[in-house]
Amino acid sequence: MSKPKVYVTRQLFDEALGILERHAEVEVFDGVDNPAPRDLILSKVREVDGLLCLLTDKIDSEVIEAGRNLKVISNYAVGFNNIDVEAATRHGIYVTNTPGILTETTADCAWALLLAIARRIAEADRSIRAGKWVHAWGPRMFLGSDVHGKTLGIVGLGRIGSAVAKRAKGFDMNVIYYDVRRREDLEEKLGITFKSLEEVLSEADFVTVHVPLTKGTYHMIGRRELSMMKKSAYLINTSRGPVIDEAELYSALKEGVIAGAALDVFEQEPLDPNSPLLELENVVLTPHIASASVETRTKMAVVAATNLVSVLRGEEPPNLVNPEVKKIRPLRSQ
Repeated sequence: MSKPKVYVTRQLFDEALGILERHAEVEVFDGVDNPAPRDLILSKVREVDGLLCLLTDKIDSEVIEAGRNLKVISNYAVGFNNIDVEAATRHGIYVTNTPGILTETTADCAWALLLAIARRIAEADRSIRAGKWVHAWGPRMFLGSDVHGKTLGIVGLGRIGSAVAKRAKGFDMNVIYYDVRRREDLEEKLGITFKSLEEVLSEADFVTVHVPLTKGTYHMIGRRELSMMKKSAYLINTSRGPVIDEAELYSALKEGVIAGAALDVFEQEPLDPNSPLLELENVVLTPHIASASVETRTKMAVVAATNLVSVLRGEEPPNLVNPEVKKIRPLRSQ
């Protein structure tokens, strides 16, 4: 009996490939860190039983309808806004993700960005490398902002937002948060206070965003919201780029509406090399690396492979996004 076929849109870690290869014929796009072209994905998906893709791959209804034998789409990410889940469900295709794995690593990165923008770390590094440190130390050099004792505003108190709040204790910060659902169970445990979005924006010295990208969160931080923030405040985003209106953020940074921003995600990725954000010194930019530790990225790949193989074996995957698909295409184990 021939093995099922799997296509992987990006180079993975050996641990994950080993899991796939034990159960399927596996083909991996050889573009290293470049995404697989859309026409290639459309071609490959016609003949495979499983697709392991990344958040940067747009798996829309056209791709899904092309997958005549497709049984499972395993997303190497927590979010799955790149996949038309409704279309996949209609076609009896299981969709999986990798939740919970990158929580602590992403929270670490959010804090790294917060500290970097507050203390002007990247700006100071660029200055030294450019040979601009030509005078002795002075009391007004690269003045930034203290972090300890300040107010941290968290927008979105999911796993990552909660992990960020936990870290704030070590900096003796006052933590306030906004979420569509109040988390009274965490308020006492984490020592945090629920506020409206407007209150969080207007009271916080640092605002860090941790929400999924939905119709309701698209551009939830725009001109109006930025104008509510303190002129001395900083904005940090490690969630999804389109949550913030990038054009309005640029204007706010240039005009001094807020003091600075640190961004790991952008409305368009990769960031346009002509983006006006690159002109500004009061912004720290990183290329979507919040989960980029060896340990976390490897575990994500292993979980994505395990999810995919589970469906091919007729077993319910550990991380199923669309449980309603089981009514359309029951697995052997059900």
